[in-house]
Amino acid sequence: MTFSIVNPVLSNAVPAIKAPPNKGKDQKVPSTTRLLHHSHVTTEFDPLRFEAAASLQLQLPLEKTYPETEIDTRLIASPYNSVPHLLDISTLERQDRLFALALAYLKPIRDDYATAEYTESLNWTEVFDLLRAFSQAEDHAWTSQSYYVVIFRSTLLPDIDSVRLYDLDAHSHQEAIASGGLLKYWFGAKNEKHQNLATCVWRNRNDARLGGRGPWHAQARAAATIMYEQIKFTTLKLDIEDGVQSWKLSDWKEDKA
Repeated sequence: MTFSIVNPVLSNAVPAIKAPPNKGKDQKVPSTTRLLHHSHVTTEFDPLRFEAAASLQLQLPLEKTYPETEIDTRLIASPYNSVPHLLDISTLERQDRLFALALAYLKPIRDDYATAEYTESLNWTEVFDLLRAFSQAEDHAWTSQSYYVVIFRSTLLPDIDSVRLYDLDAHSHQEAIASGGLLKYWFGAKNEKHQNLATCVWRNRNDARLGGRGPWHAQARAAATIMYEQIKFTTLKLDIEDGVQSWKLSDWKEDKA
């Protein structure tokens, strides 16, 4: 089921962001151009999915805490924390970079996210508060921009080959990252009924189209009938308005040009 939801105008207050220990009054917004090296962050799925562990890469002051060799521009942008899965934020335009950093904080806020309404299942309000804060930190006036969002709701068949499922997903994500334009991939854990939610945020529809053309994506599509009892794809348009003062998710409609 697709839907159109507009949230109320967001608060103008900049969210409280935790600074490193003993910084007190020196608390600042995290770096929006350089990151703590991904090797300092866990590779375990659960902290990355449910505790937004990727956000640990955004720490200050990097130059006073870590040597140059432990600072990077590659962001953990999925539950996979290894080099082929990392997003190089230095390759992105400013607004895409800021949004990718805010998405590092994405996590579920209710246990029934697999079946609950999408906008109420993830901490979107926090993400957009952070996006506004990051824009202000760079003295940047955010201008209205649209993104392409894909939602995957699935019910896995019992006794599937979990190793094969992992390989298909992991390699498909590597293909998508290599093609460019994938700002965030998130997936949860199946519930007692084998239901799950996954979602992707792309710069645009064309990026998503190119990212899904690889051989691993083809294998994943071919394996769907033996892996899933049901799988449903929903495509949405995400509009983030000027100043990140409001945002809207609506059904994706292809241009008729």
